[in-house]
This record gives sequence, C-alpha cells and structure tokens, in this order.
Amino acid sequence: MSIHNVVDFSQAKTEGERYRPAPEKILQGDPEQAVFNHFASPCGQLNAGIWEGAVGQWTVNFTEHEYCEILQGVSVLRDHEGNAKTLRIGDRFVIPAGFKGTWEVLEPCRKVYVAFEQKA
Repeated sequence: MSIHNVVDFSQAKTEGERYRPAPEKILQGDPEQAVFNHFASPCGQLNAGIWEGAVGQWTVNFTEHEYCEILQGVSVLRDHEGNAKTLRIGDRFVIPAGFKGTWEVLEPCRKVYVAFEQKA
C-alpha cells in the first residue's frame, strides 16, 4: 500500500450514478439523485463519496451506519414519529443503521458520505 492508494475526493474522477428512489417511496417532487462513490472497501462494507439530491421527499430505511457532512443546500430528516432535524451547510452527523423516516431536500443538496454496512 502506498500514498497512491489514498483517495483524494478533490482529485477523484468517479463517474456519477444517477437514479431516483423507487416510485412507491417518493412522497413529493422529482428527487433525482446522483452518487459518486469514490471509495469501496474490498470487503464491500465501507463506501465513501459524494451524494447529490434534487428537491423532493422520499421514505428512507437505513441498513448502514452513515456519516454525512452537508456541503450545499438544505434538507430535513424526519423519523417515523415525525420528529425533524434541518440539515444545512457545515452540519456533520451520523445516521445509525435501523433509522426509518423521510429525507426531504428543500434546496438542491450535496453531501459527503461514509457508509458502513454491518454484516448480520
């Protein structure tokens, strides 16, 4: 392993994968999303990169633990009981595996993510 194995997000030339949540998960808007997965561990449990989301709202069910840092935009994360947290530029947080609720993008959003998928 050498310095050449270090992944510098600012230099990464990762091709983006564009998608939308499944139609039954969309609550409002047309939340097109893109993920630029700059790193995937050999075991497949750890991924890191940049995520972008357009205005809209959809249901979420996290099977992974995810660290996030908002780089652009405004989103609202709501749990299944309706409790909400507004997320803005500079906010850093972890969403634990098992979280269920909704993600709503109010202003086009961009975030850094590091996700760890725990094996059963």
